[in-house]
Amino acid sequence: MSKQARKTLMVSILSLSLLTVMAGAAVAPALGVIKEAFPGAPQLAIQLIISMPALFIFLTNMVFPRLSAKFGAKTLVLAGLGLYTVGGVAAGLFSNIFLLLCMRALVGVGVGIIMPLSTGLLAYYYPPEAQSKLSGYSSAMNQIGGVVATLLAGVLSAVNWRASFLVYLLGLVSVVLCFLFLPNDRLGERKGDVAQEKPSVLQSFKTYYKYVVGMFLLMSCFFLYPANYAMETLAFDTMVPASLISVIMAFADVIAAIGGFLFFRIMKTAKSLTKVVAPLLFFLGFVCLWFGGWVGTLLGSALVGFANGAGVPFLISQGSMKAGKTAASTVMPLVSAALYLGQFVSPFLMSGASVILGDLRHPAYLFGMVVSLLFLLWSLTIPVIVPKPLEMAAELEEQKKLINS
Repeated sequence: MSKQARKTLMVSILSLSLLTVMAGAAVAPALGVIKEAFPGAPQLAIQLIISMPALFIFLTNMVFPRLSAKFGAKTLVLAGLGLYTVGGVAAGLFSNIFLLLCMRALVGVGVGIIMPLSTGLLAYYYPPEAQSKLSGYSSAMNQIGGVVATLLAGVLSAVNWRASFLVYLLGLVSVVLCFLFLPNDRLGERKGDVAQEKPSVLQSFKTYYKYVVGMFLLMSCFFLYPANYAMETLAFDTMVPASLISVIMAFADVIAAIGGFLFFRIMKTAKSLTKVVAPLLFFLGFVCLWFGGWVGTLLGSALVGFANGAGVPFLISQGSMKAGKTAASTVMPLVSAALYLGQFVSPFLMSGASVILGDLRHPAYLFGMVVSLLFLLWSLTIPVIVPKPLEMAAELEEQKKLINS
């Protein structure tokens, strides 16, 4: 493969990462307008507009290994992008809340196909020494996609609630790129490889459960921030005006993107200690948010965002390096399922915790501290694979520092 071909392939794969976070969060700014358009719909139905895709992403990830055994990468990507784009845009065509939720389910199925490919294809086409950097880029693209989609949906919702769903037309960019540049290879197979029976979902879970549970804990921890920040601020922190809440949350997404871009450097510096970076930053972030005020809310939001941006590529890259060429059909569907299951379950966990925490100040942040510590304890059990070129690069830098000193 030529240098130009590898570059266009990388851009095509990374373009998928721009779309995955948009599954539910893209139309979040329009929920208020949508609620007004469906005055008879229950509150739960309105909330499901955001959470419905996460549920179907999880369910689709469970059957993804079977799909990957029967279809090539390009076929799966284009099918997933088709469901994502059509289901996303079509939701704005219906005046029946049930039909709208059905379209949201299609978006979830589409992302359930796209998500394992957006990360697994990096492991399939690129060597281990490149995967840490590319996983960081993928995480950064996730966050950038979320920022762009949220801001764009907010602008479109000012026109009409139906227009907010046009944000899913961004999927057409990936359709063009993947149609032109993505090969239709079978995942886990290459020319000259001996055909092997693919492991079952249960077998894959037994092999990669540390990364899967780690991703579930990470996302359960992180999602406490976007799901509760606005309500916690309005209830307890009068110093921060309501008009700036969305700006501060977008700021956290930008910091998360920076965390993804810097992940390669973090891995090169911290090496085996990289596994504790995200849980420690989550804990410190929730502590700052609990204290509140301008310093607490800005520093806490930044720490939580950076932890998410750096933590996701760590688990993805470690699982990918352990699985090798089969990552897209073994560990990635499970890690992806855990990511979205964590998003879906996090509000329910918080509801249970609020009963115990009662009227304590910032209960969501207190619960976030607890989940962060659980995530830290679990992270200590995860073995860290440091690619040799990465390890050598870190040693060379240390030697240069000794020489210069």
